[in-house]
Amino acid sequence: MWNKVFLIFLACISFSFENGELEEKFHKAIRGTYDVENFDVKEIEAPADINEKLPAKTGDKRFFQIFSEGTSVGYAYLGKAPSKKKEFDYVVMFDNDLIIKKSKVLIYRENYGQQIGTQRWLKQFIGMSPSSEVNYGENVAAISGATISASSMARAVNKVLKTMKILQEEKVI
Repeated sequence: MWNKVFLIFLACISFSFENGELEEKFHKAIRGTYDVENFDVKEIEAPADINEKLPAKTGDKRFFQIFSEGTSVGYAYLGKAPSKKKEFDYVVMFDNDLIIKKSKVLIYRENYGQQIGTQRWLKQFIGMSPSSEVNYGENVAAISGATISASSMARAVNKVLKTMKILQEEKVI
């Protein structure tokens, strides 16, 4: 009985630490990308009928508009994508015109495939817009030794871009 309680306690501590770590890394990414020290984030959630159509869902603290001194500086989509055995957390950050300013892997949980977290590889997404199509191995370079994670990140960014296009067409953003 006590073993089960202890394991549940450890799982709760680990979960809250990870969420705190994720939030801290998310905020650090915002500061660096938008060159702001003080900012506010406002969650954007599409109406249910529109959210059903989205490849990357809103709600559950996933999609935000970022403000500095009361002025919008851009948007950020915070998501999870599968790696070989686990998931990793990523963020895609946009300017006000919905052009990707930066993408970043925030927390990677595998021993292999960390190469997808390098800015050298991730910078391929910079400048893409909702009308862009991400094709792994074509306009986004493949990574030997990180095939699953790299293709997963490419698919995730593609879904986020398609979501932005729909949100724009539906006048949610």
